[in-house]
Amino acid sequence: MLITWRCLLAALGAFLWVAMMRDRKIWLGGKAVAKLLGIGAIIGLHWLCLFGAVKIANVSIALAGLATLSLFTAFTEPLLTRCRIKPFEVFLGLIVLAAICLIAGAESAYVLGLGIALLSALLAAIFMVLNKTIVVGGADPMVMVGWEMVSSTLVCFVAVPFFDPAGFPALLVCDPMNWLWIAILAFACTVFAQDLTNRLLRTISAYDFNLAANFEPVYGILAAALIFGEHASLKPAFYLGAGAIVLANFIHPLLRKRFSSGDMRA
Repeated sequence: MLITWRCLLAALGAFLWVAMMRDRKIWLGGKAVAKLLGIGAIIGLHWLCLFGAVKIANVSIALAGLATLSLFTAFTEPLLTRCRIKPFEVFLGLIVLAAICLIAGAESAYVLGLGIALLSALLAAIFMVLNKTIVVGGADPMVMVGWEMVSSTLVCFVAVPFFDPAGFPALLVCDPMNWLWIAILAFACTVFAQDLTNRLLRTISAYDFNLAANFEPVYGILAAALIFGEHASLKPAFYLGAGAIVLANFIHPLLRKRFSSGDMRA
C-alpha cells in the first residue's frame, strides 16, 4: 500500500509540474506512452520486490541484494543496446556475485529475502537501460516519470489484495505523520530523483549510474544499524561480502581507465 500511494502521488506531482510549464506537453503519442507504461510496470515490480525483501528479511539483506545492480547491468545494457560486453565489467560483476554468495551462506535464514532482492536488482538494471534508450532519443525526463508512475501505480494497486490485504483500512487510520513521510518519498525521492536520473542518463551509461548507485546499500546498511540495530543480528561474513561489493565499486574506474587507455594505444 505504501508503494501504491508513492507511485500515485509521484504521477500526479510529475504531471502537475509538466502542466505548469507551457512549453511542455504530457501526451507524447500512443507508441511512446505505451513504451513508458511498460517500463513503469517494471519499476512497480522492482519496488514490490525491494520492499518485499525488506519485510521478508531486513533492510541490510535487501540492500545487499540490490548492490548487484552493476552485475546485471553489465549484461543487460549490452544485450538491450547491442553494444559489446566489457570483460572487466563482467569480472567486477563476478566479484559482486561471490560477495552475494558469501552473504547468503552466512545469513541462510534470509535466502528467500535475498533472492527477491536480487530479482529487484535485475528489474532495476532492465528499466534503467530502457530509460536511457528513451531519454537519449529526446524524451522529456519529467514526462517520462509521470507516465511510468501511472503504470507503477496500477501494478502495485493490483498487488495490494494479494500481499497487503489490510493495506487500505490500515492506511486510513494511520498516524498523520506517516502521510508526511509518504509525500517526501513520492515527491523528493521519486519525482525529483527519477527526473534527475533520467537527465543524467543522457550523458552517462546505465552501468556507470548503477555502479554509483551501489553505494546506496552501504549507507543504507549503516542507517539500518543505527536506526533498527540490525548489526546485532548480522554475522561477520555479511560485512565481508558487503565490503567486497564496495571494493568492486572502487576498482571499476581504475580498470576502465586502464583498458580505455589500452584501446587508444591499439
